[in-house]
Amino acid sequence: MFSTDGTSGTDVPTDLRTDRPHPARIYDYWLGGKDNFPSDRAAAEHAIAAAPDIPQAARENRAFLRRAVRLCVEAGVRQFIDIGSGLPARGNVHEVAQELAPDARVVYIDNDPIVLAHGRALLADNRSTTVLTGDLRDVEELLDRAELRSLIDLSQPVAVLLLAVLHFVDDAQATSAVRAVLERVAPGSHLVVSHSTAEGNPQRAEEVGKTWQNATSQINGRGRAEVEAFFDGWELLEPGVDFVPLWRPDGSTANTTRWMYAGVGRKS
Repeated sequence: MFSTDGTSGTDVPTDLRTDRPHPARIYDYWLGGKDNFPSDRAAAEHAIAAAPDIPQAARENRAFLRRAVRLCVEAGVRQFIDIGSGLPARGNVHEVAQELAPDARVVYIDNDPIVLAHGRALLADNRSTTVLTGDLRDVEELLDRAELRSLIDLSQPVAVLLLAVLHFVDDAQATSAVRAVLERVAPGSHLVVSHSTAEGNPQRAEEVGKTWQNATSQINGRGRAEVEAFFDGWELLEPGVDFVPLWRPDGSTANTTRWMYAGVGRKS
């Protein structure tokens, strides 16, 4: 969901790399989407064969997104940057935020050219929301991008969402990304993270991890302590870092998955 080839800017790249699975398109398949190719579907089905609850985990991650966005809006945040946003799906950030606060502004960032093309088509009439191509590993460049700054005022609180994306970079790159966010955003800003882990399913995790062995990006699951470390310098909101469906649930948590951790931090 981040760029592996340094692509940036506003033009839609022409190389879709449909012969290799892409994380955004694998995720789209798990959510029941149609914007994926045979390579993506084969990889996604490999994970399902090893762990049939993987699509449920993807849906739970989307539900966490909605809960976290609502929390940020209720805290007064009116600006959102979603890095590694993936393909458009019902209940996206702008839909949740702008339903509660019509003046909310949203910037989606992903490296998959399909995300850029579909997102711009869907948002053609929404002047408060845009989609950019960018790289998680170059947060400074993203935050300085003119297209982003036309909607986002970094002197005011902003919510930065890093959902199911930090696990596609190594430790140094992930730490650098969250530190850059902390340094650049204003007090009152929020950091929203979800992250894959093997700790909830140690016996199945290795086989599921092979889903990405031929993909454009490899996965790097981390433990609870490692995810908590991403919030160094932030006020980690209750209940801290927990499995995605257990983070401030708004319904039953019976029969939920343990594939991802989630947390939200606030900059004081």
